[in-house]
Amino acid sequence: MISVEDALAHLFALAKPLATETIGLSEANGRVLANPVAATRDQPPFSASAMDGYAVAPEGVVPGASYTVIGEAAAGHAFDGSVSAGEAVRIFTGAPVPNGAGHVVIQEDVDRTDQIITVSDRLGRGTNIRPSGGDFKVGQTIESPKILRPNDIALLAAMNVAEVTVTRKPKVAIMATGDELVMPGEAPGPDQIIASNSFGLQAMLRDAGCEARLLPIARDSKSSLKTAFSLVDDADLVITIGGASVGDHDLVGDVAQDLGMQRSFYKIAMRPGKPLMAGKLANGAMMIGLPGNPVSAMVCGQVFVNPVVRTMLGLKDALPEQQTAELAHDLAPNGPRQHYMRARVDNEKISVFANQDSSLLTVLSSANALLVAPPNSEAMPKGTAVRYIPI
Repeated sequence: MISVEDALAHLFALAKPLATETIGLSEANGRVLANPVAATRDQPPFSASAMDGYAVAPEGVVPGASYTVIGEAAAGHAFDGSVSAGEAVRIFTGAPVPNGAGHVVIQEDVDRTDQIITVSDRLGRGTNIRPSGGDFKVGQTIESPKILRPNDIALLAAMNVAEVTVTRKPKVAIMATGDELVMPGEAPGPDQIIASNSFGLQAMLRDAGCEARLLPIARDSKSSLKTAFSLVDDADLVITIGGASVGDHDLVGDVAQDLGMQRSFYKIAMRPGKPLMAGKLANGAMMIGLPGNPVSAMVCGQVFVNPVVRTMLGLKDALPEQQTAELAHDLAPNGPRQHYMRARVDNEKISVFANQDSSLLTVLSSANALLVAPPNSEAMPKGTAVRYIPI
């Protein structure tokens, strides 16, 4: 068995960043920006009013000062002229500040009679003007690689960027294996169960930015497995579930090697998920063989598959995010394998579920964290700071 760290190093050596493509901005949310993008204009492109009020010259703005209103400026409609001492332009939020003006007195801070305004003693601080280029200037960049989120999309649009270059989505084929499996909605036989892992992993992979598709369930025979493997020619990554252990019916590794897989490793010193393998298929696709227990498959998805996907997408921080919290109770010593314990974090305190059986999806569904218990760690009292992976 190899350590989790060694397994991740092998996986990163197998995973290579994918090619890029150019897409429209409306399709870019959630995609990984592959190249830096520069603003093509200043924002705002002119000095703009931050409030509704009156634009006046910058000098002499004090309570009691009076001005004659000579015009109006609204968003998209600038005042065609300039402002001199003693003059004011009625102005609305977002409108260009007229030439000669350097202060916008908000409408609540003036008293108006016909075309005359007088600054009241309610005068607040500040000029209420947004300077030209105060948000960003021409040439300012959004750096890459970066997962684009709605706030980034808004910024790109303001920069007048209509298209971006992003990393192509990894194509992932998910193959559940086993005579005992039937699809959700089907009527299982007395010795069968519902295939759940593949659906959970598909959701996880889609959240990670992949095009993830489910293959037909492969039965516990070499012919069925070979048929399933024949459907993965366009995949960048093949995920198999089950059949990766050493039982008489665990045939995935043998069939994959018969088809040309170069195995990188097999078995990891971790709980849950010891029987995990990885390698390269003859067509160049990367393969990860996950264990069949539902929790084991999902935990290995968090610990290993997601980092592989992030590497394929060209992201620099591929390792699972780890945070710290204080134990809400005592924790028993750990054995020789690194244990990813289903846990719940509330108010910066972490509680480990009592039952860590790798078949219990109800526990996993209730968890929002995987506490990382190092190999051979000693008992830890309540209040100890521990590491965890948010899930």
